[in-house]
Amino acid sequence: MTYLPKIKKKNIALPLLLLGAIFTSCKDQKEENKDQDNAQIEANSEELEDEAGLNELSAKEKEEGWELLFDGESTDGWRGYGKDSFPKGWVIEDGALKVQGSGAGEAGGGGDIIYKEEFKDFELSLEWKVSEGGNSGIFYLAEEIDGEPIYTSAPEFQILDNEKHPDARLGKNGNRQSASLYDLIPAEPQNAKPVGEWNKASIIVYRGTVVHSQNGENVVEYHLWTDKWKEMVADSKFKDWENFLNAGGEDKQGYIGLQDHGDDVWFRNIKIKKL
Repeated sequence: MTYLPKIKKKNIALPLLLLGAIFTSCKDQKEENKDQDNAQIEANSEELEDEAGLNELSAKEKEEGWELLFDGESTDGWRGYGKDSFPKGWVIEDGALKVQGSGAGEAGGGGDIIYKEEFKDFELSLEWKVSEGGNSGIFYLAEEIDGEPIYTSAPEFQILDNEKHPDARLGKNGNRQSASLYDLIPAEPQNAKPVGEWNKASIIVYRGTVVHSQNGENVVEYHLWTDKWKEMVADSKFKDWENFLNAGGEDKQGYIGLQDHGDDVWFRNIKIKKL
């Protein structure tokens, strides 16, 4: 009799279990990756909704109550300081409000402009760039007083080419450089971008507290109408300007203004949120 060797039965249960586990793991991983992809797509969509185009408000900004003061196409809402109309010397160029340099400083050109509405507590945001050797400013809480220029009643966020304009070396401790409270408080740190590049400016006014921000950093903080404010003004060239000391007047509110200092300067993405 011939004996055939016994064939050992293989245990196939364990490999099948392993294959099942691997399949389940791959399936779970695919589902997880799919969920992550969907989450990323949703996050990217939300990010796109929050990104505003030039001179536009994002969906988020609209929800937060921001208002555009300049649409990039018209001068609606703006007029000359002390005037009923928008002055010559200002134009719209590539989606920006531009003051055209006269070469004669404050003595020439179209003069300063203001927005039609007065604001009390607010956050103002805009972008600006300046020509070589250029000078300008952003006024706030300005009163419109017959026979008086705007700077006699309004604090000023300085705009300047810090490299070429002599004002950068005048005043005290750099208090005439970009984003400074002009001639009173220097912007620290001084982080203005070079001529020809866009800078972002922000001004917050809330119950007398004022903050200047430049390119994402807070660079000036002070408090209007306080004893310290009065002392600071009394020790400056503004000491005899009662309207400046009492910026905003009785109602503690005023106009937003852009300065014509005789140089080419551009402004865009001008928006405000009432606080």
